[in-house]
Amino acid sequence: MKYDETHRYMSECAAEAARVARGVPAARLNEPTHCTDWDLRALVNHWVLYTSHGLEHRALRKQLPEDLVARDFTADPGWPAAYAAQLDRAVDAWADPEVWEGEVDLGPAALPAADLAGMIVKEMAVHGWDVAVTTGQTFHVSDGAAGLVLDVVERHADLYRQYDGFAAPVAVPADAPVFERALAASGRDPRLGA
Repeated sequence: MKYDETHRYMSECAAEAARVARGVPAARLNEPTHCTDWDLRALVNHWVLYTSHGLEHRALRKQLPEDLVARDFTADPGWPAAYAAQLDRAVDAWADPEVWEGEVDLGPAALPAADLAGMIVKEMAVHGWDVAVTTGQTFHVSDGAAGLVLDVVERHADLYRQYDGFAAPVAVPADAPVFERALAASGRDPRLGA
């Protein structure tokens, strides 16, 4: 997939993530989610950190500072607006075609920038769906963006499972919508969002 196409899907998923974030009720942040060991606050903090701050830092080839990694973004009542603004900065940081060249150093390993960008778009969409389901919302993606997410999930499923990021795949019909197939391949039951 070409960088400009992936960037378009990044922008699409970022806009949808920002929309879903605005619909998260503060009163529900301590509630459990279908994500093992994470309440809604932990899930949202992970989502905000890696899909906005992490996305921008990776484009700039910078490591995430420890104070950012440890931050409770949800402690600020204005976190949805701050998240939306940070998503915009992150997507803008990937607008330059040169950012997609070479590798990004992740500390213990390095990944091609284009692969890493796709993985973060997957995080935006899949964890966006997790947040949406937990808060009674839906997460909408185009078939093109869903195809990107499915490709990333299928290519990196073993790695994610090695680090407990994915559960065992969930069976869905072969003709299920593309995003449902991506969710199922990542160990999520798409029926939760029905």
